[in-house]
Amino acid sequence: MKIIDKTIAEHYTWGQNCDGWHFVRTDAISVIRELMPPHTCEICHKHIKSRQFFFVLSGEATIKIDSESQVLHPEQGLEISPGAVHQIFNNSNTDLNFLVISCPPSHNDRINV
Repeated sequence: MKIIDKTIAEHYTWGQNCDGWHFVRTDAISVIRELMPPHTCEICHKHIKSRQFFFVLSGEATIKIDSESQVLHPEQGLEISPGAVHQIFNNSNTDLNFLVISCPPSHNDRINV
C-alpha cells in the first residue's frame, strides 16, 4: 500500500498542452488525474471495452456523448459506456481538473472518430 499524489505519479502530456497523472495503472483498472487549460478539448473517440467515469474536481467540463452534451461542475461525475462516442471540452476561462476512472484501462482500447 502506497500513498500517491501528483508529485510522484507517472506524468504525461496530451492534446493541447493538457497533463495527466497515472494514480493507478493495472490490467484491471486505470485512475488518472487530468488537467485541461482553458479553451482546450480532446479528440472525439470511443472505446470498445472500456467503461469510464469522469469526475470533476475543479473547473467546468463539457462532455459530448454521441450527439448530446452535458456540463459537469465540481463534485459531479458522468459514466461513459463502452462504444459511446465522446469528447471532453474545457470551454471556460479557468483550468479543469478531473479524474478519469477506466475499467479495463482505455489507453489500448481507443478509436478516434
